[in-house]
Amino acid sequence: MDVVYFAWVRERIGLPRETVDTDATTVAGLVAELSAREDRYAMAFSDLSALRVAVDQELTDFDAALDGVREVAFFPPMTGG
Repeated sequence: MDVVYFAWVRERIGLPRETVDTDATTVAGLVAELSAREDRYAMAFSDLSALRVAVDQELTDFDAALDGVREVAFFPPMTGG
């Protein structure tokens, strides 16, 4: 699946997107796998309350299932205006 990073998440990880093979069944499991890779991932995902997630371009929670998912995107909360 493709994993996309926006704003400061992208800056901390150093990539705008990547393709990952995962055994994770939920977004939270994917975050755990990514965080275990390197310190830069661990830093980006250290405070999940400061992140939002979209699965196949739909906002969701970190407990969302990954079965059949093509894209997961991580980004900070947005403000309207």
